[in-house]
Amino acid sequence: MLCMEGLETATLIGVALFVGGGIAWRTRLPAPLVLLALGVVLGYVPVLGRVVLPPDLVLFLFLPALLYWESINTSVRELRRNLRVVLMSAIPLVIVTAAAVAGVGSLAALSWPVAIALGAIVAPTDATAVGPVTSRLPRRFRTTLRAESLINDGTALTIYAIAVSAITDHRDVDLGVGSLLFLGAYLGGIVVGFVTSLLARGARRLVRGQALLENTVSVLTPLVAYLLAEQVHGSGVVAVVTCGLILTHYSPRTISARTRAQARGFWQLASGLLNGALFLLVGLQAHRILDRLGGDPWPVLGLGLLVSLVVIVVRLAWVNTTPYLIRALDRRPIQRTLRVPARQRLVSGWAGFRGAVSLAAALALPPVPGYPRDELIAITLVVIVVTLVVQGLTLPAVVRFARMPADPTELEEERLAEQAMSDAGAGRLDAVAERLGTPADIVDRVRRQYEEMHAPRPDGSPRPPWGDGSEGELRRALIAKKREAVIRLRDEGRIDDTILRRMQDRLDIEELRLSPIAADD
Repeated sequence: MLCMEGLETATLIGVALFVGGGIAWRTRLPAPLVLLALGVVLGYVPVLGRVVLPPDLVLFLFLPALLYWESINTSVRELRRNLRVVLMSAIPLVIVTAAAVAGVGSLAALSWPVAIALGAIVAPTDATAVGPVTSRLPRRFRTTLRAESLINDGTALTIYAIAVSAITDHRDVDLGVGSLLFLGAYLGGIVVGFVTSLLARGARRLVRGQALLENTVSVLTPLVAYLLAEQVHGSGVVAVVTCGLILTHYSPRTISARTRAQARGFWQLASGLLNGALFLLVGLQAHRILDRLGGDPWPVLGLGLLVSLVVIVVRLAWVNTTPYLIRALDRRPIQRTLRVPARQRLVSGWAGFRGAVSLAAALALPPVPGYPRDELIAITLVVIVVTLVVQGLTLPAVVRFARMPADPTELEEERLAEQAMSDAGAGRLDAVAERLGTPADIVDRVRRQYEEMHAPRPDGSPRPPWGDGSEGELRRALIAKKREAVIRLRDEGRIDDTILRRMQDRLDIEELRLSPIAADD
């Protein structure tokens, strides 16, 4: 009976994800917001009303997987170029936000350890909530928002662990010890992430050519990185992100087209389902949490609204003050090229959604007698709802107001990669054809099609289809040369990882269409 109930619940959640995703697609509303609202409504259905969001499920399964997917889709070059902005938002901003919320909490009669825990819970933006928004923005803004939301969870969860330790031990927070623990968590996470990336690359080399086994390594990598970091009291979040960023740099040379295509399909589906399930489950908790507050929830809800206002105002103040401080301290000419007008900074300031990670941290608070655990969970839920509703619904208007500039270098880099692939293929055509013994008429036909395929197409018309038969071997032999040429451009810093992935996807499709299909594919 229990298994049947679990199956019914999982099926209903799956149907709800499909319905919510369909509504978001048709109405063009943010999917996290639609799924959150749908979860609130479904919370009153008897079967689903009993569903509980296990915090360990989010922190040890959902979070590593989602962070890994986001990190391997982050441009390493753009991250390095904007590293100062990312780190300023991911570390000091989180600390300042947590301190501001803790100050409000202390005024509301919360003890300092509890107030600091609340601040740490609501301080970080959520990568799963920010992710769908970044696709509409220029490359630089996509990178900074995505990278910030990847790293700031590590900052917040470290502060959270320090505060929770003080709560359970019934003592005050020691800032000196806390600072050392904070630094150790970050350094430990970086070391574990680096070691895990080496292990992952070694494991992939052992099973190279076996797509299923290679992608088993891919699935295990974020889980191993997170668990190892937690075992040595490092930051699991930092470990996963570090590992993902390292692997995204080396994987183009070490992973086959078939493995990469299989992995991308899996991770896109898995991350989409996990992301949607998180917000649906957050909504399902709302009715249960409010019931626990008893007959007078308004003081708690009012404090939740005040905390929501604090996190929004602090972020807006941060993005509109720190740039001027940086300009005053850094007078290098290159700094002037990185400046962003106030109108455009508003987008970054307004994209501070909170999500399921915050709720998972709140639900993970230990049941220590004498402190308001249910009230903290309710406040966190209010902050999540307010940021998703107020900021999520108005962000498209903010983006239009900001008049975000187009990124001309992205198109230029794509054309550069296109030309490099054409030159690499055409330049090696005769030598490879001679090695393979390909007839001259086929070589001429391939050369003409290469010129046609890589010619600029401003109308966006599709590329000519590849043929099969005796041409396939010649074409496949040239794909590796084209791929190496594009990777070389990435290594030289002339194109970024986003352009590399785009070209690589096309080469993978080309290679897969020319490859014989195995019986188990």
